[in-house]
Amino acid sequence: MDLATLLFPNVTETPEDLESRYPQRQLAEGAVVTRMAPSPTGFVHLGNLVQGLVAERMAHQSGGVLFLRVEDTDAKREVAGAVEVLIDSLKHYDICFDEGATKEGDQGIYGPYRQRQRANLYHVYAKKLVQQGMAYPCFCTEEVLTAMRADQEEKKVNFGYYGSYAVWRDRPIEDVKAAMDAGKPWVLRFRSTGSIENQFKYNDLVKGSLTITENDIDHVLLKADGIPTYHFAHAVDDHLMRTTHVVRGDEWLPSLPFHLQLFRALDFKIPKYVHIGPLMKMDGTSKRKLSKRKDPELALTYYKAAGFPVSAVYEYIMTLLNSNYEDWRKANPTADSDSFKFSYKKLNPAGALFDYAKLCDVSKNEIAKMDADTVYALAVEFAEEFDPDFALCLKRDPDFTKAIFAIGRGGKKPRKDLATWLDVKPYMGFFYDEYFVSEGFGDKYAPSVIRGALEAFLAVYDPTDDASTWFDKVKAVTTQIGFAADMKEYKANPEAFPGSVADVSSFIRVAVTGKTNSPDLYTVMQLLGDKAVQRVRTAIDSL
Repeated sequence: MDLATLLFPNVTETPEDLESRYPQRQLAEGAVVTRMAPSPTGFVHLGNLVQGLVAERMAHQSGGVLFLRVEDTDAKREVAGAVEVLIDSLKHYDICFDEGATKEGDQGIYGPYRQRQRANLYHVYAKKLVQQGMAYPCFCTEEVLTAMRADQEEKKVNFGYYGSYAVWRDRPIEDVKAAMDAGKPWVLRFRSTGSIENQFKYNDLVKGSLTITENDIDHVLLKADGIPTYHFAHAVDDHLMRTTHVVRGDEWLPSLPFHLQLFRALDFKIPKYVHIGPLMKMDGTSKRKLSKRKDPELALTYYKAAGFPVSAVYEYIMTLLNSNYEDWRKANPTADSDSFKFSYKKLNPAGALFDYAKLCDVSKNEIAKMDADTVYALAVEFAEEFDPDFALCLKRDPDFTKAIFAIGRGGKKPRKDLATWLDVKPYMGFFYDEYFVSEGFGDKYAPSVIRGALEAFLAVYDPTDDASTWFDKVKAVTTQIGFAADMKEYKANPEAFPGSVADVSSFIRVAVTGKTNSPDLYTVMQLLGDKAVQRVRTAIDSL
C-alpha cells in the first residue's frame, strides 16, 4: 500500500474527474472572474466593501463574473449567524453577485460555495500531492511544536516547520502506519522545495514588480479534522471556480511565495493577484491603519446606523479607489457610476487615506441631488429601524413631509443641510409639535425689543402674501423698530443701528422654528399655516 492510499483510502475521484465537473467558463476573452471570499467572523468591515467594489468593477466592466465564497474553514473563529450578516451587509451596499452563497443556499454550478462543504474536493488534490511526493503526514503534538519554537527562538533562527525541524518529512511509510494504527492525529504538510537563499520576481497588479524570497516552510494543508487551511482551500477553489483575478488585502503578501509554490505544485494556472493597500487615517500628524479596536468607522454596520446613504458610501469609496473619479463625477453629475471606467492601475499601492469629513461632504452632495420622494423614502426607511417614533411623524402626512424635504431642493444650488439621515430630525423636527424645542432668543437684545418686533410682524402678516411681499413687510417692521432694513447700509455703518433686517428675521425664525438656522423661513411658514402664527404668539407671551 502506498502512502497516498494509506492516508486517503476513501478518495476515489481524481483531479481529472473534478476538471470535468467544473469546466472552463465560456466567457469572452479578457473577462475577469473574481470573488469575495470573507470569513464568517461576525465583523464585516469597510475593507471588505473596498475589496468587493474593486472585484465587482473588474468583473462586471469586463463582462465577467463575480461570486461570493464563504471561507469558513476556521471553525474556532466562526460566529453563529455571521454568514447571514455578511450577505445582508453586502446586499445593503449593492454588491451584486452573479453566483455563490446566499441565505437560502447556493446559486451557481461551481459550488458548494462554503468551504466546509467542499472537504471531499480538497482531499482529491491532497491525495495527488502525496502521490507526487509533494505532501506528507505530520504527527507532531502541540508540545513538540512548542518545544521546536522555543529552540528556534533561542537560536534566533526563523520560526516554522522546515529543514531539520521537519521531523516527519522523510519518515518511512512504516512509521506513518504505526502512528496511524496507534490512533495518533495527523496533519498534512506541503513538502517545500524552496530556499530562503533564493529570490524571484513577481508582478502584482497593484504593487507592481516585487522581489520575493522563496518559501521554505512545510505549511499545513489539511488540519487534523480533514478541513483545509486557507492556503490550500483557496488554491483548489480558485482553480475549480476558474478564478482569473484574486482581489485581497496586502496583509496576504507574506503568504504569496507559498501560494505561488502551491499553484505550481498542483499544476494550476496562477491567477493574477490584486493586493490592495490598507485603509489609513490621520492620527495626529502621522498615518495609521484603521483599527477594529480604535475606530468604529471600520465596521460596515457603522455607516448604516450613522445614516449614510448607500450611494454616498459608494461614491466616497470610488474616490478612494480611483483619483480621477471626482473629476469624472463633476463632469458627469447625473451619470450612473457604472459608466465610469474603473481601473485597478489607479489603486494606490500604499493604501487610501480615509477622511470622515470628506465622506460627509460627499454624502451632502449625494442627498442634495435626490428628489423629495427619494429623500422621504430613504429617511423613513432609516427612521423605521433606528427611530420608530420619529418615523411615525414622518409617515403621518407623507405629502406634508415631502413638501418639507422639497424646500431648497433642485436647481443649480440646492441646499445641503443633510449629511446623513441622522440629520433629518434636527433639521426638520420643529415642524412637529413633539419635537419643537426653542433654543431661545439669546441675550443680545432686550425681550421688549424682540416682543415689539414680533408684535409688529403679526400685525401685518398675511399668509396669502407671496415671498416678495412677505419680505417687504419684514423690512417695513425692521424700519419701524429703528433697525436697518438695508444690509449694505448696515454693514457700512453698523454703529448707527441697533440691529438689521437679519436680526428681525432671526426673531421670527426662532419664534416659528425654535432655531437660529432653518430652511427658507417664508416656505416654512407657508407649510405650518396657522401653527406658525400660534408659535409667534406663544413666543410673544413668553417674552
